[in-house]
Amino acid sequence: MSEYVIEMLNITKEFPGIKANDNITLQLKKGEVHALLGENGAGKSTLMSVLFGLYQPESGIIKKDGVEVKIKNPNDANDLRIGMVHQHFKLVDVFSVLDNIVLGVEPGKFGFLQRKEARKKVMALSEQYGLQVDPDAMVEDISVGQQQRVEILKMLYRENDILIFDEPTAVLTPQEIDELMEIMRQFKKEGKSILFITHKMNEIMAVADRCTVLRKGRCIGTVNIADTNKEELSRMMVGRDVSFAVEKKPCQPGETVLEVRNMVVPSKLHDNNAVKGVSFDVRRGEIVCIAGIEGNGQTEFVYGLSGLEKITEGSIHLCGKDISHSSVRERSIDGMSHIPEDRHKHGLVLDYTLAENMILQSYWKEPFQSHGFLNKNAMNEYADRLIEQYDVRSGQGRDTIVRAMSGGNQQKAVIAREIDKNPELLIAVQPTRGLDVGAIEYIHKQLVAERDKGKAVLLVSLELDEVMNLSDRILVMYEGEIVGELDPKQTTVQELGLYMSGAKRKEA
Repeated sequence: MSEYVIEMLNITKEFPGIKANDNITLQLKKGEVHALLGENGAGKSTLMSVLFGLYQPESGIIKKDGVEVKIKNPNDANDLRIGMVHQHFKLVDVFSVLDNIVLGVEPGKFGFLQRKEARKKVMALSEQYGLQVDPDAMVEDISVGQQQRVEILKMLYRENDILIFDEPTAVLTPQEIDELMEIMRQFKKEGKSILFITHKMNEIMAVADRCTVLRKGRCIGTVNIADTNKEELSRMMVGRDVSFAVEKKPCQPGETVLEVRNMVVPSKLHDNNAVKGVSFDVRRGEIVCIAGIEGNGQTEFVYGLSGLEKITEGSIHLCGKDISHSSVRERSIDGMSHIPEDRHKHGLVLDYTLAENMILQSYWKEPFQSHGFLNKNAMNEYADRLIEQYDVRSGQGRDTIVRAMSGGNQQKAVIAREIDKNPELLIAVQPTRGLDVGAIEYIHKQLVAERDKGKAVLLVSLELDEVMNLSDRILVMYEGEIVGELDPKQTTVQELGLYMSGAKRKEA
């Protein structure tokens, strides 16, 4: 019997203009958590997609328990008990949680779906692993953390024992991340084998046994976690030393840019309001962070602020102008930039090219249009400049269809476009979600540079390290209200956690 439950030997996978995987060998032991680390676009998701049957490699072989296997599609992978939680979830929004979990393996009798049996099995798994879900809720109505639980339950329902997690914590709150780490340890105890793609060093150190590092499509090496540290892994990953600290001068705030008064935004999920009478200011030359556990109204707040949702009460002023009922485009013209939480839904048109996405906010302006026609030369020159400046990597440069790019490089494209508009107010929601340490270091520098140029920056983040390191002021949101204003230099992560959980609040 082979020591390895899965062996990917000399795998090469090419796309137009890029060798995503160049002769990579990866070996997974039974009952281990094996991390796969690499920069955005290093080939991690591609390699796992080969294992899951979504792509066919140009060369190389895959072995399961020492025997060569052919995985032509995800059904073959499932037959081999290989399951995958994708970075961008593969769920049907208009189906219920239960229907999504059983989709493709529906229990039937005489051609009829046995919902009762399916529900029983799902609830038993949910109970066993502490993955509480409402089986009757529509997927479009539940949080991303809940959606991830649905994806994990899909794997467990199919009785997979080789589990692939692609950036599983990119969309989770700190508390949900701790829960997921505990679930992984439980899987490991049961003898399941886990392949875990992540950029987060803390998670690798906390849960992985071994780590394989990829750089630009090649395997740099595999190390035992017990014998390494975060700095060494970062060096292997990006080929240089990375600073984990955010360097910034003391804040020198100027005049008020954003003024929010008694803002109310209704909830789509229930009769209550999601945002309840929120008031605050953001001034030039400061980074104000809205911190909170997901589901406490931050998403609706940002939708109301950016014009994606209508506010029902209150007012928003930008540079003295009332924009409470302005359209998204009008707010953009008035000096607001928005790096959205969901890059696929609100940040990009996935089937457009990278160049077309770079001018989504300005295609109607000179020099990008003349007499109603797009100026392709101006568009291409602009895209090339941003691609180089922000190190956006893709197979065919500006002509790449954005859907084909890695998640981290899609994120860099959105950030490049929004910062380059030279806004008065930059709203950055989870700006480093899914980015590697090198890219996070760069984006943090860009946000601080905007602050130092006298711009107002409103950061919305679930990453406690990011909140503490980047903010000049922290506003904590709990159940749709601002419950505390904290100075990051005077507070601790523990105190911040108390405010976020509602255990502590400042009296108005």
